[in-house]
Amino acid sequence: MILFPAIDLKDGACVRLKLGLMDDATVFNTDPGAQARDFAAAGAEWIHVVDLNGAFAGKPVNAAAVEAILKSVSVPVQLGGGIRDMATIEAWLGRGVRRVILGTVALKDPQLVKDACKRFPGRVAVGIDAKGGKVAVEGWAETSDLSVLELARKFEDCGVAALIYTDIDRDGVLAGPNVAATAALADAISIPVIASGGVSSLDDLRALKTFPKLEGVISGRAIYDGRIDVKAAIALLRE
Repeated sequence: MILFPAIDLKDGACVRLKLGLMDDATVFNTDPGAQARDFAAAGAEWIHVVDLNGAFAGKPVNAAAVEAILKSVSVPVQLGGGIRDMATIEAWLGRGVRRVILGTVALKDPQLVKDACKRFPGRVAVGIDAKGGKVAVEGWAETSDLSVLELARKFEDCGVAALIYTDIDRDGVLAGPNVAATAALADAISIPVIASGGVSSLDDLRALKTFPKLEGVISGRAIYDGRIDVKAAIALLRE
């Protein structure tokens, strides 16, 4: 299982939100490139980056910060937030992002996801953010009537590299991940699932590790707060 340390970008800085609320952000580092180097030095195999402003704006906003991260490390970076069309997908992959994450557009234009998977095999992931079991979009500001599983099944057999499942009700509050829902999703689909939201300790990682169909886990606030040591977490997940 892979640990994906998270860098969430708001106004050029590394922040963590509580429950997905943009007005409840804590700044942890004003130098995203330096933060990425710290993660790489600790042994991170991937870095998970989200342009939070972009998720609300529907287009990239923190491009300079993302490019600083790409220039600072050689480990692969996956990026989400404000990626809503083929031109933006192509642009980011051309700049060195290893994998783009399509969230809002996966609900609103699933054909774009399928077309992107064909054009860029292995380099497109789908982000499904859930609130009360329903898919949330537009930077978590809107909730749809579609269930997580209903949306996930639309992308079976089209080449999606991974599905990133975030339980918004757990995100940024260190309450523990929604292990049951995440495991159930992984069991119900063939796409590799990455867990996100609420991971607060090595015990949480141990709980997730018992489900072999999970490809990885994203952690942010717990790392910044010192509750999870990146080196120790990577060692645990590699056992």
